[in-house]
Amino acid sequence: MRRWIPIMIAAMVALAAAPPATAGTASGTVTGTVTGTVTGTVTGTASGTTRGAAAGTTTGTASKAVDCARVKCIALTFDDGPGRYTGKLLDLLRRHRTKVTFFLIGERVEKYPAIARKIAREGHQIGVHTFTHPHLPTLLDDQIRDELGRTKDVIRKVTGKEPDLMRPPYGDTDERVGAIAAELGMSQILWNASSRDWELRDTDAIARRVLSLAKRDRVVLMHDIWPQTVAAMPRILKTLEKRGYHVVPVTSLLRGRHLAPGEVYPVGGWN
Repeated sequence: MRRWIPIMIAAMVALAAAPPATAGTASGTVTGTVTGTVTGTVTGTASGTTRGAAAGTTTGTASKAVDCARVKCIALTFDDGPGRYTGKLLDLLRRHRTKVTFFLIGERVEKYPAIARKIAREGHQIGVHTFTHPHLPTLLDDQIRDELGRTKDVIRKVTGKEPDLMRPPYGDTDERVGAIAAELGMSQILWNASSRDWELRDTDAIARRVLSLAKRDRVVLMHDIWPQTVAAMPRILKTLEKRGYHVVPVTSLLRGRHLAPGEVYPVGGWN
């Protein structure tokens, strides 16, 4: 044992003098050299530093490194905001360390710019939901272009983010809408599970419906403008976590594949 003491002391001195390492480097180096004594201290410090840096510089779920090919994922998406209740939802999502996707209406971004900035600052995914929420296929080409382009511009101006996703109001799209979305560099995001919160307007009913529809890789439609939806979210998040789900931004479901401009995802029926 005595002959190991100088080695252990030398290793500890070297670690104290060395620059901060990442969690992976510190753990690998120290564990292999001096087991037990130094590993806990260095691994804890390094991993804490790395997590803090990641949380401050990444968006989406990169800091959580969720691999939806390996774990059960589900995407919760929120339309029609920002609004009066969005801030409360953001606080809840932050406590759960959860990222989602928000499809924002341009005129509401102008009305609630601080909330829109908070959505972006906290690393959530942002998409376009038009400026005034019309049925896009009923509009002329230039009107569609204006609804999408103006919203994209105001989101960029307010948040500094350039949206590359759009969701057509009511899920109404056609070849013309898709072509103009592609022209503006945006993919189309629909859904395959709906909370029907605009119809139910009941906290318990919304929670029960969302949880009954929860399946791996589903894209769930919700609305952060309804207080009942926001009130249902604690139960929804806790139950999904207990069932082993990871709530992620919608593009995380693609497992690294990039949607083409104008492409529709997901493809399939609505629930």
